[in-house]
Amino acid sequence: MKTDKVYILAIESSCDDTSAAVLENNIVLSNIIANQEVHAQYGGVVPELASRAHQQNIVPVVAQALERAGITKEQLSAVAYTKGPGLMGSLLVGTSFAKSMALALDIPLLAVNHMQAHIMAHFIKDENQIAPSFPFLCLTISGGHTQIVKITEDLTFEVLGETIDDAVGEAYDKSAKLLGLPYPGGPLIDKYAKKGNPKAFPFSKPKVKGLDFSFSGLKTAILYFIQKKERENPDFIKENLHDICASIQFTIAEILMDKLKMAVKETGIKEVAIAGGVSANSEIRKRLKLASRNYKWNTYIPKFEFTTDNAAMIGISGYYQYLHNKKADFSEPAKARLKVTE
Repeated sequence: MKTDKVYILAIESSCDDTSAAVLENNIVLSNIIANQEVHAQYGGVVPELASRAHQQNIVPVVAQALERAGITKEQLSAVAYTKGPGLMGSLLVGTSFAKSMALALDIPLLAVNHMQAHIMAHFIKDENQIAPSFPFLCLTISGGHTQIVKITEDLTFEVLGETIDDAVGEAYDKSAKLLGLPYPGGPLIDKYAKKGNPKAFPFSKPKVKGLDFSFSGLKTAILYFIQKKERENPDFIKENLHDICASIQFTIAEILMDKLKMAVKETGIKEVAIAGGVSANSEIRKRLKLASRNYKWNTYIPKFEFTTDNAAMIGISGYYQYLHNKKADFSEPAKARLKVTE
């Protein structure tokens, strides 16, 4: 395995954020993210608009990442990029740029699985962050994914359970839309929930066998509940917003924690991490910390900056691929659908 000083340029363009980062081995030197505000008015990400914005953003974002890192492109050891999963148009922008740059500089190309990268973000070296010990479990929760993954060593993943329909982030955003909250609604539910009673309005939890999840039934239950209450009182949402948000958030956290407890019991693994955009949620973080005390788990919660889509997590995953000499072929295509084990 190579142990010299390694500089990785990482590019992330799976959805609506254009990001570039530079890592020196497992240390982040820069992590630049350009957000796309245009989607808010549509209540969700518009793929065509996202890919166009990536084309506008990628050159200045990469230039800024290199400048902030204090290195030149000639010092780079490899270029890592997100090969999938994600929006195909968005992925193609990052893929094409990464391949062109690696070819021009005659350096290795590293194709990174976006979902693996969320998990590998725990291995970014930081004085305030301790990496999990192998084997460990990771609850990966985002707008597109809800999974419990077992990681036996770096770059070796096994899915123990996953959603059979909607992802938890989608449940948050669609619940927020029912409440008249703007996109993205998940962070707003989290914000309002802090002032509400989590047991004000009980919602039933779906009965799903094993370690799999389901959120479509919960979304339907919330819809019918709100429709019924608004017929009785047109101002119901306005008068009870904090309690509604707290009750929704409490139920979602319960569903996640019940499955996580089951996974720990079945595997005997008490090294437990969370990853993905929804891992920024305050209630889920609080519940994981409580579980750490109550069940003697060793828990690992990523820094906020590494929870949402960012290039630093692509860089750390690419760094481990570089160490294992897992170089990508320049003909390897972007893949909109990609399992965490691929």
